[in-house]
Amino acid sequence: MDIVLLTRLLSIALAIVMLGLGLHLTTADFARVIRYPKAAFIGLACQLLILPAAAFALCKAFALSGNLAVGVMLLSASPGGITANLYSHLFRGDVALNITLTAVNSLLSLVTLPLIVSFSLAHFLSAQQQVPLPTDKVLQVFAVVLVPVSIGMLVRHFAAALAHKLDRPVKILSVVALVLAIAAAIIDQRKSLMENFRTVGAVTLLFNILSLSVGYFAPRIFGVAKPQAIAIGMEIGIHNSTLAIAIATTVLLNSAIAMPAAIYSIFMFTTAAMFGYLVARRGQE
Repeated sequence: MDIVLLTRLLSIALAIVMLGLGLHLTTADFARVIRYPKAAFIGLACQLLILPAAAFALCKAFALSGNLAVGVMLLSASPGGITANLYSHLFRGDVALNITLTAVNSLLSLVTLPLIVSFSLAHFLSAQQQVPLPTDKVLQVFAVVLVPVSIGMLVRHFAAALAHKLDRPVKILSVVALVLAIAAAIIDQRKSLMENFRTVGAVTLLFNILSLSVGYFAPRIFGVAKPQAIAIGMEIGIHNSTLAIAIATTVLLNSAIAMPAAIYSIFMFTTAAMFGYLVARRGQE
């Protein structure tokens, strides 16, 4: 099973989990995001400005080959993955903010992703290639995130007792889905991981840790509350590797460019879980 198919199957499972997330949300959660836009603005600034710059610096510092460097930049330009919403929920983040950031980032990627990838191709490969707008992927994010969450919110509004009964089973399903995803990703990509770890594994791991750290600590420096900082950390730290792999293989027609995202998809499940545990176990503020 290739990583693209694996992640698509995971997306279906997560769509069910997103239904459960909606059971905890009300319109007041989203209204709070609108009333306090600072957290959302900081999150978007980290995603659009800091992370691509950090990825570029890592590519230069590790002297990556052209294809691998483009792959890392493509990964940095990809918006947050659907899994970020689940992790935010598990580690007591502001899920409403996280869902909002996922939706907004996906829309902005229509412009930012082609620009960053085109720059990377020109800089690292001296190539000029148009990257089509990933409209279908944006619609996929909306479908898997917003639709089931909306259904869950409707269930909570019209059948609060049912929403309460479903809470525990959904949490158990969330943990099971994460464990299966981590195990399947490691088993499925073990050969590629061994072959490419020395060249790009360290870069993708550092980028993953850096993304999580920037996403969490930058908001905290500016006085953002902990639940919102956790949500931003997960949104910034968990990129949509499926989107990056799809563009590399179907648009750029270069499997080498897809390798950083494939290896990153293995690291991100474990590192995000460890990071979430560390920040969530600290005292509530």
